[in-house]
Amino acid sequence: MEQYDIIVLGTGLKECILSGLLSQSGKKVLHIDRNPYYGGESASLSPLEELHRKFKVPGPDQSMGRGKEWNIDLIPKFFLANGDLVKLLVHTEVTRYLDFKVVEGSYVYKAGKVHKVPGTEEEAMRASDLMGMFDKRRFRKLLLFALNFDMRNPRSHQDVDPNKMTTRDLFCRFDLGLDVMEFTGHAIALHNSESYLDQPCGETLRRIRRYSESLSHHNPSPYIYPVYGLGELPQGFSRLSAEYGGAFLLSTAVDEIVMGDGKVKAVKCEGKLFRCKQLICDPSYVPHRVRKVGRVIRVICLLNHPVKNTHEVNSCQIIMPQTQLNRKSDIYISVVSYAHNVASAGMYIATVSTAVETRNPETEVQPALELLEPIMQKFVSVSNLLVPNDDGKQSQIFVSRSYDALNHFETEYEDIRDMYRRITGAELCLGGSQRHNSHTSDED
Repeated sequence: MEQYDIIVLGTGLKECILSGLLSQSGKKVLHIDRNPYYGGESASLSPLEELHRKFKVPGPDQSMGRGKEWNIDLIPKFFLANGDLVKLLVHTEVTRYLDFKVVEGSYVYKAGKVHKVPGTEEEAMRASDLMGMFDKRRFRKLLLFALNFDMRNPRSHQDVDPNKMTTRDLFCRFDLGLDVMEFTGHAIALHNSESYLDQPCGETLRRIRRYSESLSHHNPSPYIYPVYGLGELPQGFSRLSAEYGGAFLLSTAVDEIVMGDGKVKAVKCEGKLFRCKQLICDPSYVPHRVRKVGRVIRVICLLNHPVKNTHEVNSCQIIMPQTQLNRKSDIYISVVSYAHNVASAGMYIATVSTAVETRNPETEVQPALELLEPIMQKFVSVSNLLVPNDDGKQSQIFVSRSYDALNHFETEYEDIRDMYRRITGAELCLGGSQRHNSHTSDED
């Protein structure tokens, strides 16, 4: 019986990040996955034939080009250039294993058409099709206020109490119209429901500033995406874990999670027992410890053209605010292409995602699919959104949440940070580099 501090089940992105961080902090970690590949629910599939095999459909057609030129992310999500997950990549130096390219556009849907999201003063004054002249000036004032706002400096608050004034009252203070409030809240602050309007405005101001600062890093959009897709990301953190002594077992079935006195004691795999003090896993390994809180529909669309009204860009994000479609949640479209080395020359991958609200999920995303026409082929999946039943502190079994419908990583980072806090009892701090001079480091 081998003894470990922590055993991690599943090689999804969250599990791999936690495995890398905990190995780096000195924990003895064993990482197990039933699959022969990394990524779990959020895996990248290559060649293209693997996507057809997973969805049990014939193909691909010869017009798709060579299958090995495709890397299709099942759950694509963009990085905000100044977001917390990018800071974590820099902090752990996992950026050594990845190359990023900027996403070429950020758009919002309004009245049946997509419009570029203004994130700077200059863009605010140029965005003629999204705002009238007076709205442009008001929005510009809000943007300047958010960029100069500092929670620690009351002089920057201008009588706005970030802990008491609601976001609705903040928008009214700047006399913003409903349309400006909508794209500011959903396409810049990246809120996914209207509840933020009646919450303290400090969080929304922080999000607006984060978007603008990300945009200043990488014009023409605040988003970046890895070359060859997200598949390199869990592998990068797995390399980090291995560098600090982490062990891995792929293609290994889990027979049993052994408990004693209400706490995890070991994991039994193919007749062998591995003892541990703590266990981290995705919901698929402990179905009795999670509950369903919703469903998510994702439609992967293969295209041979850029999306209409996006200025022929090779990659972009499009957010369709809920109020535009009489929904309770936004619809998201992420577009990547051959420019990120994830498709054959001249080909595009557009993924539509949203929270399911009716018994006919495909009908719900039809407005998004119409923006993408003509579609060469589409692959539809509906999955349950699962969350853990408890915080895991009693059993020492810590379960990650399922991936939500949003097409950026900010909420997933919150789950990682929350799990890290519960596992270690400490906050996840992104200060200086944590690497030591191991035998596989770049310095040797």
